[in-house]
Amino acid sequence: MIAYLEGMQAEVWGSRCLLVTRGGVGYELSLPSHTLSALPGRGQPLALYTSLVVREDAQELYGFATFEERQTFEVLISISKVGARTALGILSIFRPDDLRRIVLEDDVLALTRVSGIGKKTAEHVFLELKYKLKVEDAPQAAVLTGGSRPGSVFRDVLDGLANLGYGEDECAALVRTILHEEPDLDVSGALRAALKALARGRQGQQD
Repeated sequence: MIAYLEGMQAEVWGSRCLLVTRGGVGYELSLPSHTLSALPGRGQPLALYTSLVVREDAQELYGFATFEERQTFEVLISISKVGARTALGILSIFRPDDLRRIVLEDDVLALTRVSGIGKKTAEHVFLELKYKLKVEDAPQAAVLTGGSRPGSVFRDVLDGLANLGYGEDECAALVRTILHEEPDLDVSGALRAALKALARGRQGQQD
């Protein structure tokens, strides 16, 4: 398994780059878009964590700026119906912390932003990520929960608002903002803040 390469950036085309090692061996790697855009330039030193995907008709090497991204890629390709290209597409839009946030906030539809992923596939990928990603260590866990069970404050506040007749689509972004600004809020405090904000918003519409 080729897990890490260090050398010089030689060429870039499409979503791929050519890395030449000090020994003179060149490796073609496919990269997430944000990694591609941050390449140092032709002739400059380049180091990437890599994952080798072996298919019946090809062997493809994928490169990542961080070990965490590489490991997340490995998690993604372990999901049925998610090939290497789809996994690369996911990591071109979402960083590992973004995927943890999606799990913490039950934001299934966010995955449909990836080309080729519809609602059903998004639901399938989300369920797999929910069990395979270690969200308890994510920075968002502390922000969203105030130290309680990951995602519980965010989810419980949305459930409370739903019981009061508010729709999740209407409230999710608002609750996320409240918990980001005041991460120590418990469920009741966040619920009160959300209700006040919603009341102000509706009053403003009436005026």
